[in-house]
Amino acid sequence: MEFRQLQYFLTVATELHFGRAAERLHIVQSAVSQQITRLERELGVALFERTTRSVRLTEAGRRLLPHAEEVLAAASRARDAIDDLRVERSGTIRLGTSTGLGTRLENILVEFARSAPDAHLELVNADTEERMKRVRSGELDAAIVRGAREEPGLELLPLWSDRLVAAIPARHDLAVLREVELARLAELPLRLVDRARNPALHDLITDSCRRAGFEPWFGPGFTTEQDTLAAIGFGAPSWTVYYAAQAAQLTFPGVVWRPLRDPEPTMQSYLAVRPDPPRAELRALVAACHTIGD
Repeated sequence: MEFRQLQYFLTVATELHFGRAAERLHIVQSAVSQQITRLERELGVALFERTTRSVRLTEAGRRLLPHAEEVLAAASRARDAIDDLRVERSGTIRLGTSTGLGTRLENILVEFARSAPDAHLELVNADTEERMKRVRSGELDAAIVRGAREEPGLELLPLWSDRLVAAIPARHDLAVLREVELARLAELPLRLVDRARNPALHDLITDSCRRAGFEPWFGPGFTTEQDTLAAIGFGAPSWTVYYAAQAAQLTFPGVVWRPLRDPEPTMQSYLAVRPDPPRAELRALVAACHTIGD
C-alpha cells in the first residue's frame, strides 16, 4: 500500500463523500475512487459502503482508520524532522512552463517568494512532451500543462481555466463587435499550431468550431507570434486564437483580440508532479499555484 492511498482513504473517511474528498486533495474524483479501489483490492476487503446517497465506513474501514492516521502522522513527523535538520535552508524548485501564462506566472512567483523566502524557483521552458519527460526523470520538480491527458507515473493537479480569444484583423467588419460568435469566423482561414505540437489546443478549437456548426478552414499554420500576427494584421483576412491572459498583455498593429461565444472555448491547466511525498519547497509551489484563480 502507498502513502497516497492511505491519505486518500483518510480524507474520504473524514468527508464521507468522494467529491468533497477530491476537492480537498485538489485532484479529480475518479483518481480518488481508483486509488481506494486499489487499496481495497490489495487488502481484500471493502473499506466503504457506497450508495447513491451516502458513503460509510465498513468494519474493515473503521479498523484501518487509526492505523492510517498513525502512519501518516509518523510520515509527517519524519518529513518535519528532516526539514529541521537541514543546515542549508535554501532549495531550488525547477518548474516547467509554457507561453501564454500572462500575469498568472508573475503571481505564482510572488506567492512562492512570500511563502518560501529561502528557496529559489527556476523556470524551464520546453514543449509539453519534453516537460512531462523531465518531470518523470526528476529533472523538473513540476510542470504547468494545459488540457486533460493521461500521464502514467504522474499526478495532474487541477489549477485554473483559461478563456481563449480570437485575434482578427482590425480592418475586418467583425472588429467593431465587443465579442464574436464563433460561427461568424467560418469563412476565414484559421491559423493554428499543428496538432502534433499542441494536440490539446488543436482539438479544443476544432471541436468548438464543430459545435458552432462548421468545419474550420485551416490556412497557413501558426509559426512565430510576430509572423502570424503580421499576416493577420496586414495580409489576407485570417484569424487565430490566444489565451485571454496572454492577449491582455499584447498589442500588435493591425490586430484586435475579441472574446468568443457560442461556444466560448476554455482550457483547463494542471500542475504535473510525481506522486512521491513532496519536499517542503514543492509543497510551497503547489500552494502558490492554488492561490491563482480563474
